[in-house]
Amino acid sequence: MDGWVGAWTGGRRAVHLGNVADFNEQFFAAGMDGAQRARRLRQAHHYAGMATCYSPEPALVVLPGEVERDWIDWLARELDWGPVELYSGVAPGETLARALAARPALAARIAGGPEPVLAWGRTPAQGEGPEGEGPELAAVRRYESKAASHRLFAGLAPDHPGIVVPRQEQPDSPRRTARRLTARAGRGQTTVVKSPHGVGGYGTVVVTPQQLFAAGGARALLRRLAREEVLPPGGGLLLEEYIDGGRADRLRDLTFDAVIGEDGTVHPVGVGAMAVDGTRYQGVTVGPGVVPPSAAATARRFGRAVGERLAAEGHRGWYDVDFVTDRERRLAPTETNLRLTGPAIAFVLQARLDQVRGPGHVVRTLDAMPLGARLSQQALHDHLDRLRPRCAALGVTLLPLVVTAGYDPEPAVGLALAARGDAPDAWASGAVEALDAAEALVGAANQALGRMFEALR
Repeated sequence: MDGWVGAWTGGRRAVHLGNVADFNEQFFAAGMDGAQRARRLRQAHHYAGMATCYSPEPALVVLPGEVERDWIDWLARELDWGPVELYSGVAPGETLARALAARPALAARIAGGPEPVLAWGRTPAQGEGPEGEGPELAAVRRYESKAASHRLFAGLAPDHPGIVVPRQEQPDSPRRTARRLTARAGRGQTTVVKSPHGVGGYGTVVVTPQQLFAAGGARALLRRLAREEVLPPGGGLLLEEYIDGGRADRLRDLTFDAVIGEDGTVHPVGVGAMAVDGTRYQGVTVGPGVVPPSAAATARRFGRAVGERLAAEGHRGWYDVDFVTDRERRLAPTETNLRLTGPAIAFVLQARLDQVRGPGHVVRTLDAMPLGARLSQQALHDHLDRLRPRCAALGVTLLPLVVTAGYDPEPAVGLALAARGDAPDAWASGAVEALDAAEALVGAANQALGRMFEALR
């Protein structure tokens, strides 16, 4: 099979490992206490529900949290999957690697089957040799750093018109960080403060001069952000130029995704428009014409050049490059991720739907839609099942992805919505409008859950 799907799976059904927590743990801050670590693991285990859709057709899925079979059956019907082996509840309070070490039969089934094994990201448990860290893991460890990726971007940008790299610095102490942040605020400059490592917006915050002075100064603000777990404790923070995009619109935050094959060849997957609230990723829309051709071409050229450099340093598998746009619609690369991401799931779903239902699908993932009330998995299933035909009436397919967070103190659900257009442009075809309507419908119904339970009091 040609293209990125062939490079990713060899055209075969695959084993999917929900090892989000394992990957993230490699980059936990040294000062993180036990309670913080437990919260991070729990959040990652919820997000590991995305493992159901790592590839167009799974053969076996391993999830750390307990997931009822009905959810897999729902996806299998809509995506025309064959039988799927499901192992869930494997690691409710620990990483997947540690849990599998205590389940040798399951570990042997994963390693000994004919299917390719796909994970969220590479960790020491994913095939490192007896000599220790191999080149693939070394590349991940290096370029998951927002400082190292920034240096890579700066080196490549001169050969890529339409790319502008934000200025970045890394003060050598917390005191100097506070001083530099104060100096920038004094000049009226907004700053993006970043931990060298972070996921989903954690470890990144935009600081305006007004926010800094209202907090009582930079040192007070940085201490507060560490207490609130927005930034990690200690030093080592990056200060980056804020790229002003002017009026906010759908094209403020873009992503380019690709797969590096075993031979080092870069296979582009696509360019998507992300939804970002502040610095927190919320979801993405992918499909034909979602991103204008000129912006998509710029992202693709630069993203491919990044991938060629990553491949030369040993990376294999999925990666992405994230961008923000400035007022002139130039693209500013902000980070690269050497792993799967939320947008990867959207691209996989688009490919599968195009395969089984015909081309032209536009897919939107919504990774953490708030629920108005805490729901058990069965109650959540019933709630979404009632919404399914209402979405279908709009020409939209509803696909559940993250289903284990419905009973959290702040309950949420992760979904995908898909519509098929009859034109090469998602906007002209009406597919984006249909997704907007379905998203509004689901959001309103989720919030109405709270009012329903209030009526029972």
